[in-house]
Amino acid sequence: MDYSHLRGRRPFPFTTIAVAVAFSPRLEALLAEAARLAGIFGAGLLPIHVGRRTGGKQELLDEICGRQHLTLPRIIWREGDEVDCLLRACKENAVDLLVLGALRRESVLRYYLGSVARGMSRRAKCSLLLLTEPVASGTAFRRIVVNCVDHAKTRFTLDTVRYFATGTGCTDIRIARELDQTGLAMSMSDDSTTAETARVRQQLLQGEEEKLRGADCLMQVDGAAVERVVLSGRPGFAIRRYAEDCRADLLAINSPDGLLGLIDRLFTHDMEHILEHLPCNVLIVHSRPSGGA
Repeated sequence: MDYSHLRGRRPFPFTTIAVAVAFSPRLEALLAEAARLAGIFGAGLLPIHVGRRTGGKQELLDEICGRQHLTLPRIIWREGDEVDCLLRACKENAVDLLVLGALRRESVLRYYLGSVARGMSRRAKCSLLLLTEPVASGTAFRRIVVNCVDHAKTRFTLDTVRYFATGTGCTDIRIARELDQTGLAMSMSDDSTTAETARVRQQLLQGEEEKLRGADCLMQVDGAAVERVVLSGRPGFAIRRYAEDCRADLLAINSPDGLLGLIDRLFTHDMEHILEHLPCNVLIVHSRPSGGA
């Protein structure tokens, strides 16, 4: 199938929002969340279920749609590997945002084998919204933390967060950068004095703050306060902890550059610090700064 129409496609506006349908106790809340977002952004809603289609499943969906006053133009039913089927369906239907239910923390066995949400986080070619506690009345995304790293994708992530925040009525945006203490330690010699260490750290902090000031102009959202934050600690871990401590409703990050395999999970990659223990709902923005699909 020709996917040339996806090359260079911007991560927003959302024209098609898909939702991964698993027949779990959270199904109704997840469907309602996705439908609400589709309404906010004027997008089409596309439920996708990986599994055998049965009369019982269809009847349950009809009941939920009746209670939530939803009309579903169509539902995609696929059989096969969950992640592969979702990836293919999203690509074939030019999905801009896929909504999934996700567990905040998984068992060690499920972590290493990989859940659907984790698998999609590493491989999806569209943006993902991982909802840890979906509610039928709709999540209030009042406080959003954005990971502002040095990468070509970050500009697209900031733009997408502004679009998302404007639509959902966000009132508090935190643009954060992580100052890796490991890098600071490596830059200092063994005989460096405390004063020298403090001076270098202050210079690094000033450099990070200057970069954050450049991101402010991309985050003008009516009714929302914007704050710049420099965090100290391991990349991924520091922002996860900050999002949790400040009770963020959403953490927005760039999509990974490539596939994250077992080696990344054994020797923890910065994104894996977030995926192993979600601090809140997470928006993973997939962008194509180089024009790829």
